[in-house]
Amino acid sequence: MSDYVPPLAGSIVDVIGHTPMVELKRIVASRGLRGRLLAKLEHLNPGFSKKDRIALGMVRQAREAGWLAEGQTVVELTSGNTGTGLAIVCGALGHPFIAVMSRGNTIERARMMAALGAQVVLVDQAPGSPPNQVSGEDLALVEQRTQQIVAERGAFRTDQFRLTGNVAAHEFTTGPEIWTQSGGAVDVLVDYLGTGGTITGIARALRKCNPGLRAYAVEPATAAVLAGRPVTRSSHKIQGGGYNMPELPLLDRSLITDFVQVSDEQAIAGARALARDEGIFGGFSSGAHLAAALDLLAGREAGATVVFLICDSGLKYLSTDLYAWEG
Repeated sequence: MSDYVPPLAGSIVDVIGHTPMVELKRIVASRGLRGRLLAKLEHLNPGFSKKDRIALGMVRQAREAGWLAEGQTVVELTSGNTGTGLAIVCGALGHPFIAVMSRGNTIERARMMAALGAQVVLVDQAPGSPPNQVSGEDLALVEQRTQQIVAERGAFRTDQFRLTGNVAAHEFTTGPEIWTQSGGAVDVLVDYLGTGGTITGIARALRKCNPGLRAYAVEPATAAVLAGRPVTRSSHKIQGGGYNMPELPLLDRSLITDFVQVSDEQAIAGARALARDEGIFGGFSSGAHLAAALDLLAGREAGATVVFLICDSGLKYLSTDLYAWEG
């Protein structure tokens, strides 16, 4: 039992980051695999996701650069997690915040952002898009509405797909934390592609310590456009990424060892295994991480130490079939 007790924080933003990391011994042992799986519990951030880090990083970058004035409104396109982080950060730092989100994202996220003081603008999905699945077409509609609101309100947009504070947050906080917590023993990083900022930032940090680190980018099996594969179905259940964007401005491809594809079914099975076997209640992308990591340990990365993030909380998906319950 550790004797460490966190110091008293002066603001909610002071408790963003410094999340625990857990070795998934039961999952590895039950499958007879060689190697180690380490899960960084980002769902224990104040907004229940890794995006709290980039929200703080981008707002600080904008304020320090003079792009964001005192009291100016902030606007962002979000699948819900970045918006939640921004609602927390903007509230603490005195900026009104408007979140623009597709109706294809879970309603829990919209309700949480509103509870935290955000104005939430929901954008109808493209014709034919199934609920709880956001396609590239849906995202394009959200982008269009976001641009309109920024112009109408004279607001500052924390563009998570382009603002380098996204990458810096992971390069200078998440990555170093992982290296320290692992005891300097990370061989492989697995990460689901959303903006590309997470894998770029963490891989940069870990490569400084281990030049031989391998970084695998995860995409939906039916929409692995960044891997150069044909899109067979643009809508999928793994929220927060897989938007069919042919390029991600923040993604440093020189850091990517290879691309890995995960199906909806694998992601769901992975999330359920994390909850059942390890007591870790994550979302679809966390399940996709586990599925990809297990495939790697069973094959070309046998014997390696693999790290991935628990990106957000399963509480944000209770309206989906991820944790269906017939009570």
